[in-house]
Amino acid sequence: MAGSTPRGLRIALCQINSTVGDLGANARKIIESIKQAQEHRADIAVFPELALTGAFPDDLLLRRGFIDQNIDTLNSIAQQIQSTAAVVGFVDVDENGIYNAAAFIHNGRIIGRRRKTCLANVGDFNEAGYFALGCPADGFLLGDIAFRISIGGDDLQNVSSEPLIVDICATSFYPGQRQARERMLSEAARRSNCTIVQVNAIGGQDEIVFNGHSLVADRSGQVAFAEPFREQIAVVEVDFNSSLRTDALASQPIDDIEEIYRALVLGVGDYARKNGFKKVALGMSGGLDSALTACVAVDALGAENVQLLIMPSLYSSEETQSDAELMADILGAKCQRTAINDLFRAYQQPLKDMFGDPPLGIVQENLQARIRGNLLMALSNQLGLLVLNTSNKSELLCGYSTLYGDMAGGFAVLKSCTKTMVYELCEYRNSISLVIPESIIARPPSAELRPDQKDTDSLPPYDVLDPLLDALVERNLGVDEIAELGFDEELVRRIARMVDRSEYKRRQAPPGVRWGRAARPPMTNGYKV
Repeated sequence: MAGSTPRGLRIALCQINSTVGDLGANARKIIESIKQAQEHRADIAVFPELALTGAFPDDLLLRRGFIDQNIDTLNSIAQQIQSTAAVVGFVDVDENGIYNAAAFIHNGRIIGRRRKTCLANVGDFNEAGYFALGCPADGFLLGDIAFRISIGGDDLQNVSSEPLIVDICATSFYPGQRQARERMLSEAARRSNCTIVQVNAIGGQDEIVFNGHSLVADRSGQVAFAEPFREQIAVVEVDFNSSLRTDALASQPIDDIEEIYRALVLGVGDYARKNGFKKVALGMSGGLDSALTACVAVDALGAENVQLLIMPSLYSSEETQSDAELMADILGAKCQRTAINDLFRAYQQPLKDMFGDPPLGIVQENLQARIRGNLLMALSNQLGLLVLNTSNKSELLCGYSTLYGDMAGGFAVLKSCTKTMVYELCEYRNSISLVIPESIIARPPSAELRPDQKDTDSLPPYDVLDPLLDALVERNLGVDEIAELGFDEELVRRIARMVDRSEYKRRQAPPGVRWGRAARPPMTNGYKV
């Protein structure tokens, strides 16, 4: 290529939502996407990391039959690809192990393979525990265009001699991830004086959400991007002799709180659908957490597939029950009210027989929560519904939750959302359409398990608690360091003890949309803070 000027390429960024393990369905999606790319006259279709197997396969990678079937399926895909080339993420294998790999396919055959050279062993993926390490590979040619394949950004730090780098990745969502990827790609493109195309996975897998937001950066560092949080075949025309056209990919940036909300919707919807659930249920208390969870459920699956259950006790106010019913009506979801008073009273005699007539306290409070959990799980058993848990991160970190009660459920929607974030998300959702009554937002948080109960009876105000938890858990600061930030030292110690003592509860909590750092102290823990 010395002395020659490469022409442009039409590249299809195939941001597809693969299902882990469903090789047949993933292959069909890949082939259909290539057909769409052909219709848009694309020269090459690029798919995410591990697009064929789905990301991340975990212990499926220990099953040789799965690996062999993935290879056979890749060969079948190759035979069906003719005019449009493709880069497809899959799992390669040889006598030394298995590899996170990419195949370059053209004219009905696999032209070459690229194996990942930088394996992650922290965070969401323990790649180093499954995959062997690949070796640096030569570039590829598509007509007169030389390009290099990178996997998960493993080759973006090296200066490129090719005008194009194609990076396939499966980068999980966290707040700020979009901006970090844009900066990294822009800097890498400027440094290498080349165009970089990065195609990211999209969809929910267990607790992880992939947000898509595939990117193209030209040699000046200018970045354009595909739509986040939805499948898309975005075709961009790359002219290596001019700057990237900003209208090549039609999308506008979205702010952090909208990203988080869309991540929740995608994560809930995919977890339900990919695990065979058409409908979901949740307990509707009239409080903020269940209100937000109901909104996410309706936006993810449709109001007709959401069952809300109001379960008032002796201590539930008429205001919260009315708000719960009002919200259900606004959302258009099915709603049923089932009082738990008789069930609660029925438990009193057995309790009295066991240990006398205790005063109203933690036993009776937790009992109400567990009765509600039982009713929700009965609904799940009878109707085949997925129960959505409504506990937020602030509660879970402090143990302000009841095992087998309000912690019951199959999927924890707000697992990574602090209470202050819940307020922000509710305000955001109301900016789309007014669905959460202001009375729910304005009411002081309360579990309503005893007369006149407020969360602040046991916890500091959330505008104090959440920054403290961020310093303790996300930033991993010590008590003295947090106190130096202006927090009361004894309060810091009390919250730190609550976090440590409640680890056994969190180990039993349902999975949920997850990002950020989770507290992970030993359950058996004699350390005194």
